[in-house]
Amino acid sequence: MIASGPLPDFWVRVGGGLVEVHDGHRHGPADLDHPPPGGSLEPILAGDVLVGWCPAPAPRHAAKRAREEAGRIHFERRAYLLGRLGHKLRSSVLALQESARQAAFGHDQLLHQIYDQAQEVGRRAAALESVALDPKDDPRSVVIGAVINLAAPEARTSLPGNAVVRVAETVLVDALTRTYEWMGGPGVAISVEPSGPWWRVGYTASASPGPMAAPELGEPLVRLLVESRLEGWLEVIDSTRVAIFLPAATL
Repeated sequence: MIASGPLPDFWVRVGGGLVEVHDGHRHGPADLDHPPPGGSLEPILAGDVLVGWCPAPAPRHAAKRAREEAGRIHFERRAYLLGRLGHKLRSSVLALQESARQAAFGHDQLLHQIYDQAQEVGRRAAALESVALDPKDDPRSVVIGAVINLAAPEARTSLPGNAVVRVAETVLVDALTRTYEWMGGPGVAISVEPSGPWWRVGYTASASPGPMAAPELGEPLVRLLVESRLEGWLEVIDSTRVAIFLPAATL
């Protein structure tokens, strides 16, 4: 039997980052050369895969326990975000219905507003789908530069040709597009550079990005896509700078 209750200083790997089970502190990216804070910790391995860190000596079944805790944290994060996005979608649908009702009674000036509201419904529905549905494509080697050119067509970029990651391509396109929009869209500077076993994709906004219509479409959604779907790590440096660490492909 595995002991119940959280262990002291027990860090588990959730996607490409680490979460402290007691208080939810985050640390990343997750690799053997980048241990979390907290003193003398030893890695928890399942085969050759890092699944967490804990004080030595590691308890029995530590790897299984780490994976169970990671699964719980991922489920809770996903459920919370689904709930928030569902609430936002219902709100925008109600607003659209009310505008359509008024337009039906001769308020033609609302037609432009109805178009904007329908666009917002579409954006929120697409975000909900991104969280609710698991990716259909398996991870494969993808050239980051090609995806960024598609996801951020009006960005200022510095993209090495040898930056290749192993991820689900459709999720990568979605995540990088949403990060570009979150950081303000046209004028964003994007750089890619190696960082150990990762490629670091840095975004710098040209000005402080304005608030999003639904805050959940920014950091919360990007974080779930990057960390849970791409096995990467999202680092929010400040309001105008973020970095995404993605697992480098072995060529």
